[in-house]
Amino acid sequence: MVKVTYEIVPHDEGWAYRSNGAYSERFDSHDEALEAARIVVKELSLADEPVRIIYQDETGKWRAEMSRGDDRPEVEIIDDYAPSGQGHSA
Repeated sequence: MVKVTYEIVPHDEGWAYRSNGAYSERFDSHDEALEAARIVVKELSLADEPVRIIYQDETGKWRAEMSRGDDRPEVEIIDDYAPSGQGHSA
């Protein structure tokens, strides 16, 4: 199973969540970035209808495949900046 991790981090004089090196938009507070990451995680966890996806692979070749819609990844939020006592991951 695929695992997706979102990390809450300081970013551009504010806060963001980061996954695989890509940053979200900037949020004014840590709590806003954490809530936005929680929303993304919730949406990513929802099962969907099967759908045909078309994408270009790393070699530039176009590929098509079916996504079952129920093969959702395992998702984790890592928050090393959480206020004391609020845990490490959500």
